[in-house]
Amino acid sequence: LPGTPGGLWGALTAVSPQDWEQRQEEDTLLIERILLLVRNVLHVPPDPTEEQQGVDGDASVHDRVLWALHISGMDDLLKFLASAQVEQQWALHVLEIISLMFRDQSPEELAALGQGTAGAEHGEDTRQLESLRQRELAEKRTRAVQRTSRHSRFGGSYVLQGVKSIGDRDVVFHKGLHNLKSYTHDLGKEPRRLPRRRQPAP
Repeated sequence: LPGTPGGLWGALTAVSPQDWEQRQEEDTLLIERILLLVRNVLHVPPDPTEEQQGVDGDASVHDRVLWALHISGMDDLLKFLASAQVEQQWALHVLEIISLMFRDQSPEELAALGQGTAGAEHGEDTRQLESLRQRELAEKRTRAVQRTSRHSRFGGSYVLQGVKSIGDRDVVFHKGLHNLKSYTHDLGKEPRRLPRRRQPAP
């Protein structure tokens, strides 16, 4: 554009962050023309003959245009226009430009590209951990089969600290730990039977 130092991107950079109340009508028209120009450049369909002549893995024309936009800082300006509350009038233009940026990409490719080598390494680590877990489970099953079926009646003895027995010593508990909640001093004693004639009337 004539009279705009720094070219097209310089003009948009100088105009865009201005307060919308101070912006002149020429500035608004300039922003709209630049956004339409970017939209039209990205809208050009790829040339199949040129794409076939390129080497595998070589960047296409569309990718080179996107890289030029990134180098010039245009993607940052698009993010600013899309997120600023006072710049909602450009929302449809920005949305159309972003959709054209991702025109040749599939969601699966973009997701795999974001993961990169870290995703592959994570998958390999997950497979190794799963194989180790399966091996450990197999060894545990083998040990359970080899173990004798005889059950030990000895459940262990435990000292209940803070619970005194007949002397000044702590109580020694010979039952399993699952019986500990129902422990009383009368545990294991025969209940004193009251003769029927002395029982209270029902």
